Amino acid sequence: MALSASLFLRQNQSLVMTPQLMQSIQLLQMTHVELTQFIAQEVEKNPLLEFPSNDGEAGQERGEAEDEPYARSPEDAGSDDGDDNRTEALSSDWYDNGGSASTSRLNDELDANYTNVFPDDSAPQRPDAPELVGQWKSMPGSGGEGADYDLDDFVAGQVSLRDHLAQQIPFVLPDIADRLIAQNFVDQLDDAGYLQVDLVETGERLGTSLTAAERVLAALQTLDPPGVFARSLAECLAIQLKQKDRYDPAMQALVENLELLARRDFATLKRLCGVDEEDLLDMLGEIRQLNPKPGSGFETGVSEAIMPDVVVRSSSEGGWLVELNPDTLPRVLVNQSYFSRVTRNGEDHAFLSECLQSANWLTRSLDQRAKTIMKVASEIVRQQDAFLLNGVDHLRPLNLKTVAEAIKMHESTVSRVTSNKYMLTPRGLFELKYFFTVSISAVAGGDSHSAEAVRHKIRALIMQESPEAVLSDDDIVDMLKKGGVDLARRTVAKYREAMNIASSVQRRREKRALAKVAGF
Repeated sequence: MALSASLFLRQNQSLVMTPQLMQSIQLLQMTHVELTQFIAQEVEKNPLLEFPSNDGEAGQERGEAEDEPYARSPEDAGSDDGDDNRTEALSSDWYDNGGSASTSRLNDELDANYTNVFPDDSAPQRPDAPELVGQWKSMPGSGGEGADYDLDDFVAGQVSLRDHLAQQIPFVLPDIADRLIAQNFVDQLDDAGYLQVDLVETGERLGTSLTAAERVLAALQTLDPPGVFARSLAECLAIQLKQKDRYDPAMQALVENLELLARRDFATLKRLCGVDEEDLLDMLGEIRQLNPKPGSGFETGVSEAIMPDVVVRSSSEGGWLVELNPDTLPRVLVNQSYFSRVTRNGEDHAFLSECLQSANWLTRSLDQRAKTIMKVASEIVRQQDAFLLNGVDHLRPLNLKTVAEAIKMHESTVSRVTSNKYMLTPRGLFELKYFFTVSISAVAGGDSHSAEAVRHKIRALIMQESPEAVLSDDDIVDMLKKGGVDLARRTVAKYREAMNIASSVQRRREKRALAKVAGF
């Protein structure tokens, strides 16, 4: 058999993930903030991409017209004396700067006296406050030439926890070496105001003794807010109780056994604290008034408000209006005129052609992203019409496959669209994934129920129970079956724990304790 090289012509089809296709997929699952940052980077790299101005093309035309001399009226277009006539008219008008002559003319023609009858209230003259005049000129709308003011510059600054503590440290620690140790402790505080450090390790790292570190920490624990620099929840509560002079042996025993308080084991707490039931209830009331997170009341960072991607409103003709939020829609333009002007000169034609192709692909991808979000949102509104009308009890079970088949798209596409996208409805602001819940079978073959609706029913049943008749998981199962929901006991327990609802034994203890506190 002869071995030789030969050429074959073969034709086949295959799916290839091109960079452009990968970019479209990434754009589909981006949030509004991520998409804005991505477009800003593309505009910076691509000379053909630009953000539209506020006024658009009309604004540019107006700007060009304003750069030219003042336009004349049709009557004055053919006359060269128009400017002189207008100047004379303005100079002879009664609101000129003629001072007392103008005021006298007004008094005579209008039969009115405009003299100042309150001479003490006369406005200050320009030479008395030149800096105020300069500020007024720079304000927006004043006609001055200064820059516009930003109202955010006048908003009071937020004080952080570290700044608040730094102002108090010099009053409790006059020594410079102690202040350096205190600054190290301040830098290691978390957002709740707790200090998670090892004093021995910190002392060795700073070259100081354990006694000095403990002395500085004791001084820092006296600062405001009460409870700051605590190393545990028990120590945080103890610091606050000491400042209130309420840290007696009984309260100390209660603080040292917070795990029993979390389990609502009031019988053991009464024995350990050596108090009766009435005193224990008073102690629990004092504990509830303390702040377990003393640093949470300070500014820790800028919180971003959630902007809905889709807005749903009721229509006057019935049904629902589904619209994309214009504030979250990205706006980017392709400067075709700049491309034509530069390529006409034959400069960098290959580079600009590649930039033009990339810019056109980006605009098409953004348009396709908006259309896909609109399709998915419209189908969700159609499927969950009962929820929008009647609330969460009527939320239907829905999965990605149902929506994908309705809009003739793949499930992965629907999943990317619903990730980190929000819909503003008359019922509130919800993430798109909120409307996708598993199905729970109904009794006697009825319509299935949504898992979210069932969780809402469980929560409502527990909120309505009385201290004398606390519902167990079996009782909840029976009541759900009467309402047409077939649910196992372990599923009820799983839903209850997911909603951070205690068991029936713990709820019974807590409700009875709260009832006694309310009675006293």
